[in-house]
Amino acid sequence: MNVLKQPEYGLEPGLRFACVLDGHGGAVPRNWAEVRGWRPEDGVLWIHLERDEREAQGWVRAESGLDPVVVEALLAEDTRPRVEVIGNGLLIILRGISRIPEDVESELGDNIDYVPLHLWIDGQRVITLRDTDHSLMALRDLRKAMATGNGVTRPGELLARIAERLVADLEPLLEKMDCEVDALEDAVLEKADADTVRLVDPAANQEVRHRLSDLRRRAVHLRRYLTPQRDALNRLQREECDWFTQRDRILIREDIDKLHRFIEYLDAIRDRAIILHEDLSALVSERIAFSSMRISKASNRLTALAAVVLPPTLIAGIWGMNVGGVPYNQDPMGFAYLGGACFLSSLVVLLMMRLLKWI
Repeated sequence: MNVLKQPEYGLEPGLRFACVLDGHGGAVPRNWAEVRGWRPEDGVLWIHLERDEREAQGWVRAESGLDPVVVEALLAEDTRPRVEVIGNGLLIILRGISRIPEDVESELGDNIDYVPLHLWIDGQRVITLRDTDHSLMALRDLRKAMATGNGVTRPGELLARIAERLVADLEPLLEKMDCEVDALEDAVLEKADADTVRLVDPAANQEVRHRLSDLRRRAVHLRRYLTPQRDALNRLQREECDWFTQRDRILIREDIDKLHRFIEYLDAIRDRAIILHEDLSALVSERIAFSSMRISKASNRLTALAAVVLPPTLIAGIWGMNVGGVPYNQDPMGFAYLGGACFLSSLVVLLMMRLLKWI
């Protein structure tokens, strides 16, 4: 059985790899010269190109023999998932994800690289294109399977397996997001169970809020990425091509069911993140209000104390003036009278404040 040799990968400009399926799960590698000399009787050709490389663009435009409409769609910059039937072939635009190194921060702030994949399949050829600075583990896995003789045998099966791998690669990402929202939920619950007298740490709250916002944004973005993918696969499942069998449609249907489940999963993650954000905001507001109430009570006590000692202070101030005519100045009982007056005035003020329920 012929198998695909790994050293042929990406050795020529614009050509990531090319092979001819042998019909038994293996493949025979092809270089640029052999691709140009390929004939339909040689077997099904799978050629994987770098869309933004000049050599690949030149081959697609001048040597592939494709309809100009197909050519422009395959080489287009901005695309969204879709499926179009042209003759006995299918023009398909899908998207996949590929992990990027954790020390490289993407525009989205996470470690997910969103990769557009352009395909043309007509029963004799499978042409796939992706940008040079991206990679797709889905295609790499299929190619490794062919290298061991356990790959696909037909173009329809290859298409179904590509779609299957693109969908399967999403599951670890969703599991990671679910674990992340579980950890954040535990963090919020720990804050709720903490001593309500103690103020919430502002730095910790800010971190949790930021992580919740980031998780919710990623869930929304990924859902926007999955919805058109699901619609494209729904369209693909309904198309009639003589090389696309009922078994291939069943595999596509399974992928659609998984995408439905993933979209519902993302909705649940987004809703949980929103609820946790609201719970955290309510918790912080409650504790701030509780702390403000304690401060207000302390302030009221200080105000009451000042009011109670105000009359004695006034009396002591008046009798402490160094002027003539101060009453009881020469009376031996003067101090006792003034002390009693201070005590009685403070007691009257205290009783009045109790009656008015100010303390």
